[in-house]
Amino acid sequence: MIEAQLWHPVIAANQVRDTPVACTLLGQPLVLWREDAHGGHRVHAWADQCPHRGARLSLGRVLTGLHGARLECPYHGWQFGGAGRCEHVPAAPDFTPPASHCATRYEAREQHGLVWVRLQTPDYAGLASGPLAEPPVFAPAQDAAWRTVLCGPYQLRTSAPRLVENFLDLSHFGFVHEGWLGERGHAQVQIGVVEEGAGTDGLEVRDARAWQPRAYAGADSGAWIAYRYEVPHPFLAVLHKDAADGDPVSNAIALCIRPDGDEACTAWFVMATRGDNASDAELIAFQDAVFAQDRPVVESQSPRALPIGRTTPVAEVHGPADRVSSAYRRYLKRLGIALGTC
Repeated sequence: MIEAQLWHPVIAANQVRDTPVACTLLGQPLVLWREDAHGGHRVHAWADQCPHRGARLSLGRVLTGLHGARLECPYHGWQFGGAGRCEHVPAAPDFTPPASHCATRYEAREQHGLVWVRLQTPDYAGLASGPLAEPPVFAPAQDAAWRTVLCGPYQLRTSAPRLVENFLDLSHFGFVHEGWLGERGHAQVQIGVVEEGAGTDGLEVRDARAWQPRAYAGADSGAWIAYRYEVPHPFLAVLHKDAADGDPVSNAIALCIRPDGDEACTAWFVMATRGDNASDAELIAFQDAVFAQDRPVVESQSPRALPIGRTTPVAEVHGPADRVSSAYRRYLKRLGIALGTC
């Protein structure tokens, strides 16, 4: 299952503090916790199951002391160090647990305000060393000149691929987001240049343009907005809104999705802005409002899984403005993505 070999966002990083947190990724229950050994605040993602008698480790607590941080099981108090190995059994304090007495650990990273987890080490070179070997890069979030705000989580009754395709679609702006991101009288869009990668490489879109009456949270007039898209990961897409002539504001948004099943997902938007005077609260409120317009339409799509011709003939037809979504579907099929597709 290639999806288990990819990095996925699972929770906002600020939700993992001094107590264990339960989460699920691709059907695997996880416990997330932080160790404060040497001031590192490292985040861990383990299977939410004690190797002793199967209790949920997320019901336990994090202990700190001379021996560093440990996660304590709620059932018998077994203590597990950051490496996953059991370090102490209270019922037998003189017992030295062997290496087999170890929690199941997964790789975890923090990036863009989210915790990313990978359940399996890649078993072929395309994922082990290519663009999917690490959590996706969102360059503006790593640039001090940009302000970054995390929006979400948003839980949806649709597949992750359906949501990505909606994010890449300019031609719905004048109808779903009329008065905000588009107008019916300016429904025409310019798709620009679509460049598809090979192998595990994603796709890029340049010079796309759409008319927007309110291009960003602090805008008070409409303009033609230049868009650039990047899809470096099957469940993540980035858009760049370049400033209009004479406009000092630039915005970029990364849509990060945790696939929760074939017909369910959880999403976050990492918003980066430069020159926008809107407050963080205003930026979040704007994104909430825009997403609230998308939600009922996206959740109404049938099937909820994205038809890419993986198991059945593709039943959906395409128009000239669908070149980006067609390229995205080819990317998923090339990777062999099964979750959320049909």
